[in-house]
Amino acid sequence: MNLLKKLFGKKGKSDISLKQSDQSSYFPNEKAPTDEKFTYNFNKNGGKFLYCLNMDEITEAFKDILDENNIKESDIYCINNRLASRFNNAKFNTGNPESESFFLTTCESLIANNGSILFSSNQIKEKKLNELPSKFIVFATTSQLIDTISEGMRKIKNQSKNLIPSNITTIRDFETEKEKDFMSYGSSTKNLYLLLLEDL
Repeated sequence: MNLLKKLFGKKGKSDISLKQSDQSSYFPNEKAPTDEKFTYNFNKNGGKFLYCLNMDEITEAFKDILDENNIKESDIYCINNRLASRFNNAKFNTGNPESESFFLTTCESLIANNGSILFSSNQIKEKKLNELPSKFIVFATTSQLIDTISEGMRKIKNQSKNLIPSNITTIRDFETEKEKDFMSYGSSTKNLYLLLLEDL
């Protein structure tokens, strides 16, 4: 009987339970909800995550970021007028970014399976990531959480039937104190805060 198991690869109960116990209890399983997977992977990548229930909490969290980094509203580079008006602020810099400024923006999607953030020319125009400030504040909503990059690309295509945006890119490696591994070599890292608004 053991010979048949070896030939046909049938696994006993002890083999299955051993593989399940190998996986850390902190790692979300394959069938975990999208928000759990995103939170785990985003934090693992070094992103800073602020979950808010309403716009008042978003405004408060935004002010906390300014205080924590000792910056003024004029140090915020924002090219999205609708987003600037959500924060009731006309003091934001809409010209060229200063080297030490923060870039306030929205995004296309939040990708759960690798904890990255998907952007297009809708948010960053035709600028390369290394032409933008190294510090990002991203405003997003829970309805933008999706599982994969291909879902994000499909969503962009469906929303932009007439004119698909260009300059589609993701940020996955966030600036941290830990040493970067060789897989992130050449990628543009950002010190990134995510202001996530509950809208579902």
